[in-house]
Amino acid sequence: MSRIIASFPPARSTYIREHILLAALGSLLLSGVLFYVGNPHPWTGIVGSVLAIGARGAYAMSEQLGMVWKLSDTKLIGPDERVIPLANVADARTMLSALQVVTQTGDKYLIKYQADPAAGASLILKTRDAALSARS
Repeated sequence: MSRIIASFPPARSTYIREHILLAALGSLLLSGVLFYVGNPHPWTGIVGSVLAIGARGAYAMSEQLGMVWKLSDTKLIGPDERVIPLANVADARTMLSALQVVTQTGDKYLIKYQADPAAGASLILKTRDAALSARS
């Protein structure tokens, strides 16, 4: 029977920080487009972006913050009870605040809004290597 070594809950502060960054980038992009097409009120891009990203972030927050991944000594268990045997993990790497797990078959999974995705990737790879060594 496998034992749980770690869990990867999303960090609320990371979730909020990413949405603020998205709103800022969206504001620049939308205001730039409105300015480029000659709209006399390009500032509305800022308002629209902040409202849209803020509403989406607030609406999805509870669902996203409830998606906890677990790492056992033999498998990675997703929030939907999807099981990824560590022997099938080809790589684990960071993508902004997410941790991406890639399987031998090329399937990719995102463990989103991690406070320290590099530490999580390292732990998954070390646990995988230990599991593979124990099997040999």
